[in-house]
Amino acid sequence: MDLRRRLIGSLGLLLGCLLAMTAVIQLYSLRTDIEAEVAASARLVNVLLAAGNERPGALDERLARAGLRHLSIRTADQPAASTPPHPLLAWLGLAPEERREQAIRIGAQTLYIAPNPRSEIDERLADTVRIWITLLFISGTTFLVTWWCADRALAPVRELEASLHRLARGEPDPHLPAFALREFGRVARAIEHLAGALADARAAQHELARQLITVQEEERRALARELHDEMGQTLTALSVTATHLERHAAHLTPAAVTECAGDLRRELRTGGDQLRTMLKTLRPHGLHASGLPQTLRELVHGWRSRHTEIDFALDLRRPLPEIGDAMALAVYRVVQEAVTNVVRHSGARHCTVRLTSTGAALTLEVIDDGCGLPAGPRWHGGLLGMQERVDMVGGRLDALPNPAGGLRLRAVFPLAADAVQAPATPLKALP
Repeated sequence: MDLRRRLIGSLGLLLGCLLAMTAVIQLYSLRTDIEAEVAASARLVNVLLAAGNERPGALDERLARAGLRHLSIRTADQPAASTPPHPLLAWLGLAPEERREQAIRIGAQTLYIAPNPRSEIDERLADTVRIWITLLFISGTTFLVTWWCADRALAPVRELEASLHRLARGEPDPHLPAFALREFGRVARAIEHLAGALADARAAQHELARQLITVQEEERRALARELHDEMGQTLTALSVTATHLERHAAHLTPAAVTECAGDLRRELRTGGDQLRTMLKTLRPHGLHASGLPQTLRELVHGWRSRHTEIDFALDLRRPLPEIGDAMALAVYRVVQEAVTNVVRHSGARHCTVRLTSTGAALTLEVIDDGCGLPAGPRWHGGLLGMQERVDMVGGRLDALPNPAGGLRLRAVFPLAADAVQAPATPLKALP
């Protein structure tokens, strides 16, 4: 049952009970009025019957105790009473009618009968008060029952609020009960879906942090190994040559000095090449609108030169628009990670890197004919890192199946967001 039907049903039942109670009250009032009218009529008949038999003094006492309604009766011995008009007539602005008595001769008695509106007005006032009391009772009962129904119907809101607070505190389970109302059931399912999404996001965040630390440590180990194995050997060779020159400078021939100078030059050139290779690995030079295509060509050519069994192709459809350093670095890192995943995991024979511009966005596609996405969570490992990089520059990353088989990784970078994107310094911390 939904909330609307429950409220309508509860209020309908309440109104039905109140209408039945009002009918009972009115029937009881009608019965009381009828009994009073009949009793007053009987007393009037008794007064009229006794008028011809009783003495005047006794008749006056009977009239005083009769309690007649709508009429006033007096004998000839009683003076005409001047009764003030009813206050209600003055408040309503109604002028009281003149008292018109009619004389009736019954036996030896003469009775003067005149209409008496005060009793009718008093009856109407009593009926009005009774109706007001009934309406006040109905209104009060309606308000109380409506408040009770609304409070009972909205009680699950407190459970929903508590579950949201639990999610805000980082608890994985919102602990929601089963709700009878359909609306709250839908909200509960949405909160449970949100809890699952938050749990996945936290797990992805932890995985990304773990991956970041792992990549940083691997990068440091690789850098330390290259510095020790390559740069260390070069510096050692330079040190040996310089020491030889220092110790034997007075005895060396010009030809030997020239040979040592040539050795120094070769070692310095080798050290410079090694340094440029390491710097290019850490961060390629020339990442901007004009330098990005050349950097991508060097990246793809580097994979071609490693004699892999994959045929790499680079497709640059049109000249690129002016982009910032952060977006250029994001494009390069996404291509770098995507191509690395293709080589390591896809088993593909062909891989195409395509970069196009539509004026409003820069679209990057890495297409292969391999095995596609593995089973399990979609965003993990390298894909999760690429997703974070694309998000940092306001883009969108989609991993789609390739119609020809394999994977089609597409990243869309809005050029409007590039004008206000953050500087590249935060991105340098990522691999």
